[in-house]
Amino acid sequence: MLEKQISVVKKAATAYKGELLVIPVMQDNSGGYMPGLAAELLAGLAGYGEFSGKSEQCLLLYPPFGTGLAASLRCRRLLFVGLGGAGDGDRDLLHERLRLAGGAVAAQCKAARVEELALCAGCDALSGPQTSLLLEGLLLGDYRFLKYKTPDPDEPSYDGIKTIEILAARGVAALKRETARVARAAAAVHVARDMANEPGNGWTASHFARYAEDLARRLDISCSILEKEDMAALGMGGILAVNQGSLQPPKMVILHYYPDQATETILLVGKGLTFDSGGISLKPAQGMMDMKYDMCGGAAVLAAMEVIAAERPQVGVVAIIPSTDNMVSGGALKPGDVITHYGGVTAEIESTDAEGRLLLADALAYGIEKYAPTCAIDMATLTGSMIFALGHHYCGFMSNDQRLSEKLASLGRACGEPLWRMPLDEAYKKQLKSEVADMKNTGGKAAGCVTAAEYLHRFVGTTPWAHLDIAGTAWNFTEKSYVPKGPSGFGVRVLIELVRNWQAGQ
Repeated sequence: MLEKQISVVKKAATAYKGELLVIPVMQDNSGGYMPGLAAELLAGLAGYGEFSGKSEQCLLLYPPFGTGLAASLRCRRLLFVGLGGAGDGDRDLLHERLRLAGGAVAAQCKAARVEELALCAGCDALSGPQTSLLLEGLLLGDYRFLKYKTPDPDEPSYDGIKTIEILAARGVAALKRETARVARAAAAVHVARDMANEPGNGWTASHFARYAEDLARRLDISCSILEKEDMAALGMGGILAVNQGSLQPPKMVILHYYPDQATETILLVGKGLTFDSGGISLKPAQGMMDMKYDMCGGAAVLAAMEVIAAERPQVGVVAIIPSTDNMVSGGALKPGDVITHYGGVTAEIESTDAEGRLLLADALAYGIEKYAPTCAIDMATLTGSMIFALGHHYCGFMSNDQRLSEKLASLGRACGEPLWRMPLDEAYKKQLKSEVADMKNTGGKAAGCVTAAEYLHRFVGTTPWAHLDIAGTAWNFTEKSYVPKGPSGFGVRVLIELVRNWQAGQ
């Protein structure tokens, strides 16, 4: 993605001479506009009924802009974007409207091929922190993946927004800090989307490993890669079983950030299955091409780790991405086979298409034993069952810890990545009972997303843990102005916010 220049300056809107001046507009409770620049400029347009300030509504104007204060504007275009009513809903809903407004601005910029813009901070009672949320939506919405597209000589190219000025009357220093945090998180989301958009032959386990090694060098954190022979020596029968049918070697990527004063560690585990054919339990041909997205959990964890390493929090963080593809060959894993996970738990394979839990089980068991984390969180496109349960609107999650669950749910609401807690109960373990091994790798169609979590539950012991099944949100996520079609980058921001808001002893 194109690097953006983002600056916060103490400058009046009338002093901006660039391509596009963006003025957010918030309605007051009577249907008018909150006091500010927009209210004066829009007064002369009220009779046309083209703009009411409702959420995501845009009005693009060209000079001359009018009389009075409008006549003193020197920008080449003027864009009003609606935020809805000041009293609508709670804080999280308002924040989501701000992100949606930012995404609407990004769409306007794409249509007009705008490369530079200024965003008015503090207009119409919009605070500095709220302005940063609008910026977040703008940055998230300004995304495209063109790596494999040949440019059309008859169509002018547009690589996106290059320069953003935030015009602030006060609080410049604080706003600079906040916009930097927002920009880092948005860039990480773009990284995760880029990884997911890569085809199966363009992103393999080796690509995960190389990216992690480069990240570690750039940001001065530890990186280790467990190779196939290492996994065999450690008894990681889950990931090795999934890899049996592949020509590509598996990798277990481990990134470790640990500050000197840290007393606690968060373990993040992301499923890195770079393509899922289903193995011997072959998936239907229709829709199989989307199975290049089965590594979105690993992409989210790796992208989040880039921000974590850059911001240097006071809590230690370990990221593990077990990675391979799941292919069909004469040596592939078969239904009925019995495997032995790291730590000695045996599993009877009912379906080779229930492979993600085999990767995660080894990674969780190894990570918890080696690093003794304060809590563990895994993220995976694990089950189609989750899509049937919650559609593409919420990420379902299961957890053995109430406080961790409440924190994740709260952070998910705050950053527009909504999470819904599903049950985790001894009763579901009965569906995994095997006559020949410690457990089966599936519990049938009924409550498939829950039994998948129960499979993983076996490997975390008493460690506070949450399993996030992003099958419904990693791609085809709820239509939003700041989320493109295809991979969404879901999960990156909630993991970043978890680490940012972590308090020792909580």
